[in-house]
Amino acid sequence: MGILHDDVVLIRQAEKEGDPTTVITVNCPDKTGLGSDLCRIILFFSLSIVRADVSTDGKWCYIVFWVVGKQKTKWSLLKNRLVEACPTCSSASGISYYRSDLHPPKPPDVFLLKFCCHDRKGLLHDVTKVLSELEIIIHKVKVSTTPDGKVMDLFFITDTRELLHTKKRKNDTIEQLTDILDDAITIDIELVGPEVTACSQASSFLPTAITEDDDMELPATVRSGVLTSGSVSISMDNLLSPGHTLVQIMCQDHKGLLFDIMRTLKDYNIKISYGRFTTKPRGKCEIDLFIMQSDGKKIVDPIKQSSLSSRLRSELLRPLRVAIVSRGPDTELLVANPVELSGNGRPLVFFDITLALKMLGICIFSAEIGRHTIGDREFEVYKMLLDEGEGLSVPRKKIEEGVWKLLMGWE
Repeated sequence: MGILHDDVVLIRQAEKEGDPTTVITVNCPDKTGLGSDLCRIILFFSLSIVRADVSTDGKWCYIVFWVVGKQKTKWSLLKNRLVEACPTCSSASGISYYRSDLHPPKPPDVFLLKFCCHDRKGLLHDVTKVLSELEIIIHKVKVSTTPDGKVMDLFFITDTRELLHTKKRKNDTIEQLTDILDDAITIDIELVGPEVTACSQASSFLPTAITEDDDMELPATVRSGVLTSGSVSISMDNLLSPGHTLVQIMCQDHKGLLFDIMRTLKDYNIKISYGRFTTKPRGKCEIDLFIMQSDGKKIVDPIKQSSLSSRLRSELLRPLRVAIVSRGPDTELLVANPVELSGNGRPLVFFDITLALKMLGICIFSAEIGRHTIGDREFEVYKMLLDEGEGLSVPRKKIEEGVWKLLMGWE
């Protein structure tokens, strides 16, 4: 017997005045990677997880998240997105039960948003903010500035609500963009085919500051001690549980921390039977996870243990790659966002980058987003050529630190 569809996800906001914590409970059939999918949605809604409990018998799971975030969170929409992420249910009788998908979901339609307007500081972030609030995902972007101060922006986007093909959704999107582009010369949204998106691939060159895995290539804020190899402790134990490997992690908190751990386990096809995540004073976090391989066995192979531990350490020390480099006489900002095997990267990265540059008062001369393979992994790479005007007044180190801290939630 299952549970009522409305009870798959329950959201209970704090009853005490001044308590910012909201409790999200998920009670549904289990699947490998479910925790990662749920954490990604919570992160997309700009919420921070301060505590979490996970329990499953391999068929059914019970997950509780304690989250804090902005006051204007659309809780009903968040609930819908979390329910959609749970394993498919059949509700013919009003009762939910697990039914595996026989066919993979159809790839979403890709649309091209293009507009031309006069340039100004913060323009790119304002557009990104509107699209984010509309649940429209930016996959690629090409931004160019003309000598007379105009910008031509091309955004390749998909609609989470899958309604952008309708006249109403399209007009609503254009209307909201027009409100912030009050001097827009042209603005349009059209459905495009795969041949168009293929032609929009970003340039293949990447500097070693982004491609190098050595710790010395970490951002200056990391090298100066905000995060060091000593700030992450990972241990594995096969003696405490007869059927599970215990992974214990102690590290510094950052935005999307639990998502980074969960997506790593998902890529390794690791199942979590029980887990607990808690935040401590001074931004410290403790995570206990009882895990097993997809075959239901412990991880006893030292090579597999070392590989998983190394990947987790890398993700906790450097979940994103940030660098400021010279491109001829110009200054370029690069951010690399790791992509899961499922094809998804961390959400709202472009939003945070453009917000950080807006806060620093820096204009973006051109920008592009593209997928690149670095080592054996795929990354979504954001390249932004900064408008130096009379000369870049903000030191490069301050730009790098400002972007890094906002991405990590340390602003």
